[in-house]
Amino acid sequence: MRGSKLSCLALSWATLTNALPKNPREPSCRFARQYTQKEILKDPSNFINDLLYWEGKFHQNNVSYNSDNGMSYDGTNIDFITGERTVMHPFSAASKESLQIMLYAHAVAGSPEAARFLTPQDPSAAPDFAVSIMETKLQTYLKFNETFPGFGGYLPWFTSSSQDLTPSWDWNNRVPGLDNGELVWAVYAFIQALENTGKSSYAKLASEWQKWMDYTKTTGAKIFYEGNGQVCAVTDIKNQSLPVDHPDQGYSCEGSGRLNDPYEGELFTFWLQFFGGLSDADKEQLWAAKKPLLQSVDYHIGKVGPITVQKGWWFSSHEQWKVLEMPYYDVDIIRRVFKNAEVVRTCNSVLTKNPGMFASVNNSTDPATGDVIGYISNTGVPSVSFLPEQELDVITPYSVFPTVLFDKAVGLAWWRNMAIDQKMQNPYGSTESTRIDGTGVSALLTWDSKITTVVALLGGVTDLVRQRMKADGIYDEFITYAEQAHSAVFKNLKGEHVDFCLPEDTVPDAGLEDFTLCE
Repeated sequence: MRGSKLSCLALSWATLTNALPKNPREPSCRFARQYTQKEILKDPSNFINDLLYWEGKFHQNNVSYNSDNGMSYDGTNIDFITGERTVMHPFSAASKESLQIMLYAHAVAGSPEAARFLTPQDPSAAPDFAVSIMETKLQTYLKFNETFPGFGGYLPWFTSSSQDLTPSWDWNNRVPGLDNGELVWAVYAFIQALENTGKSSYAKLASEWQKWMDYTKTTGAKIFYEGNGQVCAVTDIKNQSLPVDHPDQGYSCEGSGRLNDPYEGELFTFWLQFFGGLSDADKEQLWAAKKPLLQSVDYHIGKVGPITVQKGWWFSSHEQWKVLEMPYYDVDIIRRVFKNAEVVRTCNSVLTKNPGMFASVNNSTDPATGDVIGYISNTGVPSVSFLPEQELDVITPYSVFPTVLFDKAVGLAWWRNMAIDQKMQNPYGSTESTRIDGTGVSALLTWDSKITTVVALLGGVTDLVRQRMKADGIYDEFITYAEQAHSAVFKNLKGEHVDFCLPEDTVPDAGLEDFTLCE
């Protein structure tokens, strides 16, 4: 039976890779302008193929990652005139690591789309290529934990330009919960992808990553759980150079920040629930602490509405990250509420004559200095958010990733509508963001603004996570808790008959010129 299974896997991989051209053409750097919205809606497959090819240009040493240690970089600035890479960001975080590892999980699983992104000239090389980086990355993680055992296997924001990781200057003796929640579930999926191949060489790596992950299970509650259902958003570490259980070690929540949100921070809540060794009473308190922020709200604008959605913090697309990693959409009420959210996201832009959509993102670049003005967190849909004071003048292609999970064609129609703007494609794929009046762009490449969309096109890693959760005996508990929490709040779902909206306006030409390397 084992040999038969392996033969089937080999045949399946051969079939998938043979479906791609042996020497795939290089599409135009400005491919978005070569498609109409109508063409994408009819069949997005060619557009996806071109998008994956160009976004894959980001996956280069000293652009998005360090090939010497396998670690991600946040990204890099690009020249405002040419589009060539300039100043690399030598820092990164567990959240960027999670996107990198999710990509590799798909490559190992035999995804032809992941291969198109990673190794377009030789798709069959993608699994081993991903594995080689993950072998190197694991050794870097282990060395970091030896040097800084106080982090308990988790990662702060770090600097990775040298061989060994160090906490970035502002993250000494501090560690975030949210980003690490994204990381651990990505590793969880990657291990499952390795095991599914049946390859003995991959099984060894799976076992080694499992040891790292099992260690984080033993330290998670000690570092992040305050008690009474309270999980630290950021934990202050007494001494990062001392082991977790050292008598002089200590941990405390930084300020008033707690991971009590129903957004991407929930990934770490579930990690503690399943693997943190908490009592049943503590598990109930986790959800009691989260309950106040899980709210239902109806969207209205003009004659559109009511449409019931989950109230957002800003209603930024970034808040939906958790559905890339855990099988939330197995719960009917969650899938329906989140689909409504994408209806609101798309239709709100049409009704406000916005050519794109909003997600927390880097602001525009000052052409004189090449520096990015700053970061915009507070952007989304104010009328259905807790924090309505927002900046609504910058849009970003990655805002489409939650829409893509429901309808690739609709999501990519919106992606195209932003990408056709001046300077919104460059030699490394899509550009970070554009101002809605066309007067500026963020000449920057980052994991968040590019690879969230790619991972969404691959379907996230929920299939792998679901498979492993069932094997671990925690899937039913996940469904129970997620369903109970949401069904208690969303009892009368309005607006399900409303369909997604398609872009009607475009970013005006304000005189910017395309990057010369991508004309």
